[in-house]
This record gives sequence, C-alpha cells and structure tokens, in this order.
Amino acid sequence: MKIERKSMKKYIIDYLEYVEKNKEKADKKFIEEHLIKIKFFQHERLIHLIVTVIYALMNLLAFLLGIITKNIIPVIIGYMLMCFLIPYIYHYFLLENGVQKMYRQYDEMIKKQ
Repeated sequence: MKIERKSMKKYIIDYLEYVEKNKEKADKKFIEEHLIKIKFFQHERLIHLIVTVIYALMNLLAFLLGIITKNIIPVIIGYMLMCFLIPYIYHYFLLENGVQKMYRQYDEMIKKQ
C-alpha cells in the first residue's frame, strides 16, 4: 500500500478510502495491518486530545486573568491562543471520527471472516 502523506487530514481520508475499497477481499494479514494503523491513529488522537485540552485551559485562563485583572494583554493572548485552538479542535474531531470509522471497518471485515 502506497499512501502519499501530505497532511494528516489527507492521510486519514486516503487510508479510509483504501480500506473501504479493499475490505471485501480482506485477509488475516490485511486485518492485522488495519489494527496496527488503528493503534497509530489512536495514539495520534490521544496526543491531540491532550494538546487541545491544554490549549483550551490556557485560553480560559487567559480570558479569566484578563477579566480579573481588568487588563487587556491576557485577553489579547487568549485571542491568539484561540487562533490555535480552533484548528486543533477541528483536527481532533477529524481524528476521532476517522478512528471510529476504522472501528466500523474492522467490525465489517471480522464479520466476513
């Protein structure tokens, strides 16, 4: 299998399409390789969950600090952090939905064995 890796979004989408096309003729080796990929994506998902939660907490802390101290600097920092938080949330949900789809693909392949 040759999947070009330009971005994680493209990588997940390409991999899901690859499995979807080949799941009908999946043998034991294909299923085992799919399980390994699921583990990789689960790890990626966990790391991005941790990073997303940290960014969200830092964002919340910056806004609260700005309100408590009545200073604009923490609020500006909060908005800057939000510029990173929004793409992280989007990316996390892409990983989450991708991994859940991989679970369904795995279940379908196992049923056909």
